[in-house]
Amino acid sequence: QVQLEESGGGLVQAGDSLRLSCTASVRTFSMYTMGWFRQAPGKEREFVAAITWSGVDSTYYADSVKGRFTISRDNAKNTVYLQMNRLKPEETAVYYCAAEAYVSIRVRAREYNYWGQGTQVTVSP
Repeated sequence: QVQLEESGGGLVQAGDSLRLSCTASVRTFSMYTMGWFRQAPGKEREFVAAITWSGVDSTYYADSVKGRFTISRDNAKNTVYLQMNRLKPEETAVYYCAAEAYVSIRVRAREYNYWGQGTQVTVSP
């Protein structure tokens, strides 16, 4: 069983930056591919970014965030990060991290078995 806890959300202005963290309670964290998703009110959960398990360390981003967001991981801290720069009001959403073991990049929510509770990000105009 993997437990995930996100943190770092908050209220920012358009153009600001924010860094989200997701800490996992699992001893084999390095073996998990990690993803970030977001869900705005009334909308489906959408893929933001993913990083594969260590040894591969590939990253992948939604087109809408390429060049502004960066996903990274620190296996010593069992933590994955999402650095978000130049935030836009339409990116207001609950941001979730997800985990799945020993897989390549996954961009569909149903391909992840483990999820955190989410952290709210609000971007004001």
